[in-house]
Amino acid sequence: MGDASSLAKPRVQGTVAPGFECVRDEFERNFAARGEIGAAVSAYWRGQKVVDLWGGRRSPGGDDPWLEDTLVVVYSTTKGVSALTLALAHSRGLLDYDAPIARYWPEFAQNGKSEITVRQLLGHEAGLVWTDESLTIARLHDLDDVARILARQGPAWPPGTRHGYHAMTIGLYMQELIRRVDPGHRTLGRFFHEEIAVPLGLEFYIGLPPEIAFGRLATMLPFSTGRALRAMLYTPWPMLLRVLWPWSLLRKSFLCLRDLDYKDRRSFDIEVPAGNGVGTARSLARLYSVFAEGGGELGVGPETMAQITAAPPATNPRDVVMGVPTWYSLGFIRPGPDAAFGSSGRSFGTPGAGGSFAFADPDARLGFAYVMNKQDFYMFDDPREKALRDAIYRSIKAQA
Repeated sequence: MGDASSLAKPRVQGTVAPGFECVRDEFERNFAARGEIGAAVSAYWRGQKVVDLWGGRRSPGGDDPWLEDTLVVVYSTTKGVSALTLALAHSRGLLDYDAPIARYWPEFAQNGKSEITVRQLLGHEAGLVWTDESLTIARLHDLDDVARILARQGPAWPPGTRHGYHAMTIGLYMQELIRRVDPGHRTLGRFFHEEIAVPLGLEFYIGLPPEIAFGRLATMLPFSTGRALRAMLYTPWPMLLRVLWPWSLLRKSFLCLRDLDYKDRRSFDIEVPAGNGVGTARSLARLYSVFAEGGGELGVGPETMAQITAAPPATNPRDVVMGVPTWYSLGFIRPGPDAAFGSSGRSFGTPGAGGSFAFADPDARLGFAYVMNKQDFYMFDDPREKALRDAIYRSIKAQA
């Protein structure tokens, strides 16, 4: 344990390209004025790395520094990585976004699901927000058993009639889709690793390999009762009511994976493609940069990119699970009045619980990622992340 002065002055390391100095200023301000503990931010612009910063402490109670290769769980920011994995499968002709899921997975057709399309699932329109049968870490090691549970599940609403956040289940369904369409029947995490991470030199994992030391992971400062009470001041009341009501769709959606504990290595020995991705901001920004540049480095074709960047369907934006407006398409969150990001509506990415965010902005040719180990309660526009994002866009504008 370090002394008080070492804890009070977190060291910021890394580089910024000329013209991006204000990003470092905001990153340092996060520690000085916005309560940051440990974090990293990275951005690639026009295919080149222009921001790569890290700093602070790897754990809330210790003084071990956040290092260049520190890994951290990014919660739902994992969803975007999984969606990009499906996009690669789409570009290779392995799946059609508008095909019924049952075309690839016949058992899925049970209980009124025969017409649900891949697009509806990835747009959080399928109504499959929880599982009636409990899922545990032990059970998630048997993906055939998980597939049977998912196939039996009935939807919470008529599919395609509304949308609502599939917090944990969407990753399980994406997992089984990849297993079904991949000729090698690989898991989503393995498909991602072999077809995306290795070719791009990324350090990001969905399912942590046994050779990766668990001590490299940053330790999270989780939500607390006191901080939650303060967060009530800026939490939208429709969502707050759903958090407090034990029988809400939101509460049920988070209970389907009952024994996940991200302080326990066992929770990373399995793949949770909606929530247990582990990696660096640098790798996330690099990944999204490839797609911001058109996907050619991975062989992703223009037709797939056109699908990803197309405007979401014009439907009622109210999310029936969270009670607030949301905009989803093909596994990503998309810009909207209550979630404005990027330079145009063609941007796509996913935030994660606590504040992490990674996205691509094809019009600005930007890939961006921010990760941290102090969880806060903002649904979007966490002040730490937004300050960095805004600084990057100021830097780009000044160089245009």
